[in-house]
Amino acid sequence: MKISIQVFTIFFAFLLGVSNVAAKEISIIRGQVHDQKGEALPFANVMLVDAQSESMITGAVTDESGNFILESSRSGEFKLLVSSIGFETFKSETFQLNAGEKKDFGALSITEEIAALGEVTVRANRPEVIIEPDKTTVNIEGTVMAEGNTALDVIGRSPGIYVDQEGNINLNGRSGVTVMINDRQTYMSAADLANFLRAMPAENIKSIEIINNPSSRFDAEGAAGVVNIKLKKNNIDGVFGNVHVGGQYNGQFAPNTGVTVNVKKGKWTNNASLNYSEYAVYNDLEILRNFQLAEGLSVFDQDSRITTRGKNLFFNGGSDYEINKNHSLGVSVQASSSNGTDISKALTQVSNPGTTDQNFLRSINDSENSNYRLFGNFHYVGLLDSLGTKITTDVDFTKMHSDAAATLSNSYWLNDAEDQASFDRIRNLNNMDYTIFTAKVDFTKPFGKGRVLETGLKGSWVKSDNDLDLSRSIGEGPFNPDPNSNRFIYEENVLAAYASYKSKFSDKVSFQAGLRGEYSDILGTSVTLEQENAQRYFDLFPSMFVQHKVSKDYQIIYNANRRITRPNYRLLNPFVFYIDPLTTERGNPNLRPQYAHNIEMNHVVKGAYQFSLGYALTTDVFQQIFEQDQESRTTTTFNANLDRSQNINFRAIVPVEITSWWNTSNMLQMNHAQWKSQIGDALLDVSQFSYMARSQHNFILPKGFKAELIGMYMSPMLWGQATIGAMGGIDAGVTKSFAKDKLTLTVNGTDLLRTQVIRADVQFDQIDTFFRQYRSNQGVRLTLRYKFAQGESFRVSNRSGSTEERDRLN
Repeated sequence: MKISIQVFTIFFAFLLGVSNVAAKEISIIRGQVHDQKGEALPFANVMLVDAQSESMITGAVTDESGNFILESSRSGEFKLLVSSIGFETFKSETFQLNAGEKKDFGALSITEEIAALGEVTVRANRPEVIIEPDKTTVNIEGTVMAEGNTALDVIGRSPGIYVDQEGNINLNGRSGVTVMINDRQTYMSAADLANFLRAMPAENIKSIEIINNPSSRFDAEGAAGVVNIKLKKNNIDGVFGNVHVGGQYNGQFAPNTGVTVNVKKGKWTNNASLNYSEYAVYNDLEILRNFQLAEGLSVFDQDSRITTRGKNLFFNGGSDYEINKNHSLGVSVQASSSNGTDISKALTQVSNPGTTDQNFLRSINDSENSNYRLFGNFHYVGLLDSLGTKITTDVDFTKMHSDAAATLSNSYWLNDAEDQASFDRIRNLNNMDYTIFTAKVDFTKPFGKGRVLETGLKGSWVKSDNDLDLSRSIGEGPFNPDPNSNRFIYEENVLAAYASYKSKFSDKVSFQAGLRGEYSDILGTSVTLEQENAQRYFDLFPSMFVQHKVSKDYQIIYNANRRITRPNYRLLNPFVFYIDPLTTERGNPNLRPQYAHNIEMNHVVKGAYQFSLGYALTTDVFQQIFEQDQESRTTTTFNANLDRSQNINFRAIVPVEITSWWNTSNMLQMNHAQWKSQIGDALLDVSQFSYMARSQHNFILPKGFKAELIGMYMSPMLWGQATIGAMGGIDAGVTKSFAKDKLTLTVNGTDLLRTQVIRADVQFDQIDTFFRQYRSNQGVRLTLRYKFAQGESFRVSNRSGSTEERDRLN
């Protein structure tokens, strides 16, 4: 503990004292773009590209006078590309650029086009990372990362993010991340969201925004932060899109296919995507449980294999109409359906003290599940004056239904007498319905000189109905009702208001301060037990950002906020779910929200290198708890509020350009976690230092080949009562483009060394349990994609939506 604190103290002192980091000198390229008549061309795209591969190095847009300035730290041979609507693309001769050199192209004249151009694709070797005071943006469009991968893949490779084998997203070592798409909440459970992101091709993504400490404009929900996925959108007349087909093999074959189309004509902008994917995985699980009885030690040794297959169909579409240059209306729709099966086969061997007899239990859990979800959004954006005063409104509606049916069949016998086994069954029927309605309005008022006021109101209304029907049978006899059956109705109304002000202390120091207030009215009703649990509370959530531009190449960003995470709806249901006869899961209607207090200091050098130090104190943190009954030798898991947890984290992001064709992005994440709470009669007071390192290498190879290699290592870490063992893995991929980049073939290999094995140990009070789990991550994925375009080169719209809602349908 003392050593870990000393380590972080040293890092803290180092960060405070950083004022100069060695880096390459910046080259400056400037010029002005004219048409053939000599008139300036505003808003033209200007790109610096590698002379050989024509991969994009950096880019800019000309101002109202046609002027542009580009900055680059790279040396070598380059070309300049200039494109604009209605003009042919200008390409300069190859020129040499040295570090620190200033080059002025003067006036560049581009020619009006006679016919519409096809799509011009410029590919970057490494995704561009833009660091702002309140977020980090990773530009995915046109990079190697976008080819052949899924949305979940690229999220998991973004700064500070780790995605576990279940698809859960962790940010800076903490769970509780809110995921949004185009500024709108996804309204999905963690499992459904993972399937959705697996079905979404990364090719459809423009960028990913990582918001470690969201401002008051965002909902206070999500203690760990926000990940916002920005999809591509056509912003000039024309049609573009892509079609893909592929599959993955990891012992089972899982195909996928999809199509995306973007169309803009006049004032109408339309987009639609339809993706189908299958998900197949083996999960090999070993559990060793020790029960200390009065007579001696009893050991439960369980081996199981869970075979999971899922079929997912997702549609996403939208339409925007530009009333005039200042006002627009739009609608968007998402529809999804998921169907899956799980077959779990487990054999448990039980040793008993004082005898050599062995008891055996064979369990087969056969389940089917389905999920249907419909989401609709209506939005309006209005610019009220030339200063940028803006009002936006969003109205959302979500309807979701899911059902699951499972039959757990169990056989019991002694020693070798399996032919004399007794037999019973447990049947589980679970139906869930969710309805969510939200309405929001935001107002932005600039006052000039960097001063901006933002205010807004939001209301959300949620109702969920969860019906769990349990029954049992002995042998082949009839099923009889189980007393643990329960119907639970959850209703939640949240009203929120916020205000945020942005200004400057000086030319080098700017700030943004905000305050959000939320009133929550919650009612949970157990129809079966005739019990009600009501909660009403009002909370304030302040936020603060300070940006200090120490020099041109060095800035420090400070931020602090308070956040809340409300329990997932399903966890509030006082259900009892049988995993096997010895293991159950139950809900907790008394779960309270958890609150996180976050501060972070981020040093940014050359706009690319990050060194961050953060601290988070979470109170009433809910955590999965293991509880053992020594007499019956059964285990129950449930979520409960622990008193508090603390997390100190240091993050370093260092991109390195080794050669013009080999770039790397490297991340080191270090955490010191502490958990403290009274659990039953025992005190949980544990702490541990852990770290994660990830190195991503991108290569541009001869003859149009591109490759990617990613290595990751996680040290042992604490998670409440459990200690999770070290784990690492290597992924690789190769991409080849044909037919002028219209056709792309990608082959990806995952967990090449089969090392992504989860090992966990729980040693607390009377609990002595060990887990080992391997999901069939080792596999190969092949994707063939065809891109089409009719019209001019496109630019992507920067218009944002406004809805943020809870990701708690789990």
